[in-house]
Amino acid sequence: MKEFKKFISKGNVMEMAVGLIMAVYFGAIIKSLVNDIIMPPVGMLLGGVDFAELKLILTPAVAESIEGAGDAVAEVAIRYGLFINTIITFVIVAFAIFMVVKGYNKMKESMEKKKEEAPAAPPAPSNEEVLLSEIRDLLKK
Repeated sequence: MKEFKKFISKGNVMEMAVGLIMAVYFGAIIKSLVNDIIMPPVGMLLGGVDFAELKLILTPAVAESIEGAGDAVAEVAIRYGLFINTIITFVIVAFAIFMVVKGYNKMKESMEKKKEEAPAAPPAPSNEEVLLSEIRDLLKK
């Protein structure tokens, strides 16, 4: 149990958990952006198409059986419109992540350049130089 507490209390685990939570909600926001904001105008431009409703029906739905027993059969369909929405969502998320990583790498490079540009401390004098300076100081006295 102590080992687990030590593991869970490390900063990396907490940062990873926060990142995962943020990613889930970021994905939900992008999904809403695609489904509710981007796709309706695109569908309108393409002649009033609702991508969420695009599908290839393999077996139509049946409300009741022929005998009237009330057995309903659900529709079997390939929903390629939802697949198109998912692809667009993926592209937007991938682009957003690309921009974040690009910004992070740029910031990291600039920090590394600042470290390189910082003047290095002058090297410590060698033993010979120290000895010679001591001799000089003694001769002055």
